[in-house]
Amino acid sequence: MIPILQIGPLAVQFPGLLLLGGVWAATLLIERTARRNKINPDFMTNLVFVSLVVGILGARLGYALRFLDLYLAQPGALLALNANTLSPLEGLIAGLLAALVIVQRKRQPLLPILDALTPGLAVFMLAVGLAHIASGDAFGSPSNVPWAVEIWTARRHPSQIYETIAAALILWAILRLESKPGFTGSPFFSLIALHAAARLILEAFRGDSLLLFETLRGAQVVSLCVLLLALAALGRCARTSSNHA
Repeated sequence: MIPILQIGPLAVQFPGLLLLGGVWAATLLIERTARRNKINPDFMTNLVFVSLVVGILGARLGYALRFLDLYLAQPGALLALNANTLSPLEGLIAGLLAALVIVQRKRQPLLPILDALTPGLAVFMLAVGLAHIASGDAFGSPSNVPWAVEIWTARRHPSQIYETIAAALILWAILRLESKPGFTGSPFFSLIALHAAARLILEAFRGDSLLLFETLRGAQVVSLCVLLLALAALGRCARTSSNHA
């Protein structure tokens, strides 16, 4: 873990720096994809900015709901500038909902814009994994496997490394998918399906899962629902494309 990066007298939150780097790289990639798909890159930049702000708010509120008693006792902690107290899944959902609202109000084509966002989202999720490695957040469950790591006073699954490897493979798959002819909506819903499938599997190795009814992992229930919806959307987009062919 490297939660703090010391640069001379300056102490920088390294996880936050990695997330900022992810936003920068994602924005550049989104603008390039927008130009290639003949979408106004300025519109995409504004869309990313608003979605990012809403996403951060959603990520903070999502994290607060997981530790509601703590935040009820100290409500001022909601305003703390700490990248470790963000929940990426809730933030992603909030940001995407904000993007959908903006696209509808501006009467822009929804699926092409979602496809233009896809490579940037994939890069950002890779940055989230790297930030988790740096912070020690999203830690794994206790384990005696040979590759277990010592973190938070126990040997645990390196779930942050699992997450980062999965995000890197998904980014590679999305870039390969984009380089080949396909139907509109395929890149975006493929990304959502792949990340949901990865979270469904990798959540089993997490040590900080929110449990429902003391047995079900909440993130796995959400991931399964998202995966099914994404696969259904992929099927519908494929049928629509074949009907128009």
